[in-house]
Amino acid sequence: MKYLDEFGDAELAKRLLDDIAASTTSRWALMEVCGGQTHTIIRNGIDQLLPDSIELIHGPGCPVCVTPLETIDRALAIAARPDVIFCSFGDMIRVPGSTDDLFRIKSRGGDIRIVYSPLDAVRIAQQNPDKQVVFFGVGFETTAPANAMTVKLAKQQGITNFSLLVSHVLVPPAIRAIMDSPTRRVQGFLAAGHVCTVMGLSEYEPLVEEYQVPIVATGFEPLDVLEGIRRVVLQLEAGQAQLDNAYPRAVQPQGNPVAQQVVGEVFETCDRQWRGIGMIPQSGWRLNAHYADYDAEKRFEVLDITTMESPLCRSGEVLQGLIKPNQCAAFGKECTPRTPLGAPMVSSEGACAAYYQFRRLEVSV
Repeated sequence: MKYLDEFGDAELAKRLLDDIAASTTSRWALMEVCGGQTHTIIRNGIDQLLPDSIELIHGPGCPVCVTPLETIDRALAIAARPDVIFCSFGDMIRVPGSTDDLFRIKSRGGDIRIVYSPLDAVRIAQQNPDKQVVFFGVGFETTAPANAMTVKLAKQQGITNFSLLVSHVLVPPAIRAIMDSPTRRVQGFLAAGHVCTVMGLSEYEPLVEEYQVPIVATGFEPLDVLEGIRRVVLQLEAGQAQLDNAYPRAVQPQGNPVAQQVVGEVFETCDRQWRGIGMIPQSGWRLNAHYADYDAEKRFEVLDITTMESPLCRSGEVLQGLIKPNQCAAFGKECTPRTPLGAPMVSSEGACAAYYQFRRLEVSV
């Protein structure tokens, strides 16, 4: 518990909060990009401890939440096949598609298995040569190296009954889309430290220069988040816009070159639809031509999918930071973790799940 205690020290948190309050003379709107940071903020009440002049906007930093509905429906169509073993991390099981979810398909007899590593899916494929095994590869840059390595390993070992349903999305293009939006209110960003651990910091430099917006890479413990907020506020108060690293114990400027190499070998950049947001150019990865035989979308011919979003769900506005979860009329009523209308209510990084779990049920006034 040593390091957990260190980065959650109440006295240090109070000093950081005092410093932020003493430094703030104007109103500022900051966005934490990562859903893990959102949960830290809501669980610890950080947004309620900050000066009223600082607003934290919850960004589209939950990869499960932004996985497009058509990809969810493709996953459901594949998972329902009797010849398929469908493997996924647990946070996708209750994510609603147009009319179904993986949990319900499993209850009807679908062979759906929760795994803890994509390599588990490769082992399942080796053990079940008479079945097609599909792994649902969802995530930001953080999970992409492991998924890329899995496909590379399957190809090297000649495992032909394994494939990957890919829905990888990239953070820098999402920040660009937010800054280009006519409704944007964000004046500074907390960048996701785990993404920067893999990809480094260089991709954020053009965004800082073009939009003159401070971006600070930070971690996920309470003191990490507070230090990130402090550094963004100090820049804004000084009229500066710089790229800063408040997470040096994990993030190096160059990132992880080995991880970047395997991602570059297996994936290529593509346009990607984001659930609730729309198309963001060059914001995703897909398997390149050398590994196209392992693309589950092509293997199972599920490209032609018709989707239907719930008319009550406002998760798209939540993901864009336009409203807080408890400002949605369906929140906590028609939409709960047992009856979710959108992914942010059931994902472990979803803003709606954080507000529901930590009882932010009423709109603050």
